[in-house]
Amino acid sequence: MATARRRFLINRTYSRLWFGQATSTLGDFVFSTTLVLWVATDLAEGRSWAPAAVGGIQLSVGAAVLVFGPLAGVFVDRWDPLRTMLGTEVVRGGLVALLTAVSLLPRDALPVWAWLALLYVVVFGLTATGQFFAPARFATIRETVPGEADRARAAGIAQATAATVTIAGPPLAAPLMFGIGFQWALVLNAVSYAVSYAAIRSVRHEVVVDRAARAARPGLRAEFAAGLKVFAGSPFLVALLAIAVIGQLGVGAVNTLNLFFLTGNLGSPAGLYGFLGATLGIGGIVGALCAGRVVQWIGARTTTWVGLIIGGVLLFVYSRQTGFAFGVVALFATILPITILNTAMSPLLLAAAPQEYTGRVFAVFYPVTRLASVVAATAAGWFASVVPVDFSASVAGVRFGQIDTVFAVSAVLLVLAGLYARVRLPHGEPAAMPTANRSATAGSSLRERDQPSPDREQPR
Repeated sequence: MATARRRFLINRTYSRLWFGQATSTLGDFVFSTTLVLWVATDLAEGRSWAPAAVGGIQLSVGAAVLVFGPLAGVFVDRWDPLRTMLGTEVVRGGLVALLTAVSLLPRDALPVWAWLALLYVVVFGLTATGQFFAPARFATIRETVPGEADRARAAGIAQATAATVTIAGPPLAAPLMFGIGFQWALVLNAVSYAVSYAAIRSVRHEVVVDRAARAARPGLRAEFAAGLKVFAGSPFLVALLAIAVIGQLGVGAVNTLNLFFLTGNLGSPAGLYGFLGATLGIGGIVGALCAGRVVQWIGARTTTWVGLIIGGVLLFVYSRQTGFAFGVVALFATILPITILNTAMSPLLLAAAPQEYTGRVFAVFYPVTRLASVVAATAAGWFASVVPVDFSASVAGVRFGQIDTVFAVSAVLLVLAGLYARVRLPHGEPAAMPTANRSATAGSSLRERDQPSPDREQPR
């Protein structure tokens, strides 16, 4: 049993990082779902600007990514990645604990604008801190998970874990919100950060950090510029970024408007919102489990562009639904190809990034794609707020309303991303660019004491 678990989770360090990620992600999903429900059904209930208020959450995320994302990778390449992750969990747990304390005040103790401002500030702080956590974890996994096969497996495990948490998180958030109160979702998120801290802390004795390589580092500006130069000089990285940006512009609106699509187009109560999240999670698990087979069958490049086109077509089908049951089926089908292509892109990004620039490559790719999603979400919230609820238009005999118009445009963007990938994504496997002065710019070197030996059975 222990051997099977060890093979599935690759090695001891990854298993502990995975446990911390799973716990923290569960808390985040409960937290984010609760925020959407609280803003839409309480703070902004019945107001015409409710979609814009929900979109403000995504705007806070985008602002934090834009401000902190690009520079975070420079610091992560300099700092001990494990200490960086520990520090971020302390800060994030403290922010959520502060919001929990304030939320104990009566609802009318603060005006609506003050509650919204507080939520946006906390979301901004959590996201800003996360910009340091994500590349630090990325760098740690790169050094402690050897070989492309295990890295692909790690990406699949991460995708499946996130999808599993998506199933548990949103359905748990709705009963917490409507049953015992907003504060309990906050408490759960704060506890999740404490558990994540303990899991990361436990690997400190199993990783040897080489601090000698940190001497003689150039200035921050020079390191940041060098990272941008490496990224821009890699056709594979540039193509992946462009494809991801166009794709995120397509799917970003769904997160903001799915609740309003549920209550409007699907004619269902807000209490079922969590089940849409669960549907996304189940589809994500199935997609992550199928990703390896699909990539092996048709290749990563074909998986990417075909997945985007199929995902766009199915998103359009979802936008035309008018009943809950068929809407759930269409949403499940939509998430499958999107999850498969996301799983395929992660190890490609790892392989294309030079080792000493891992943090900076990640800190360019992730913030830009996240910002594209936020721009789409914010624009969608603005559109739904200024366009009347009874908006109606007809194109080629197909009638569109307020929310499904946004989803249809998103579907078109996904198809365009797939066509762009078909033309621009380079053929062949990605390769990290050779870099000079490796010893002068290298970050931490992490060596897992219990890494698999060369004669260990490899995954098939």
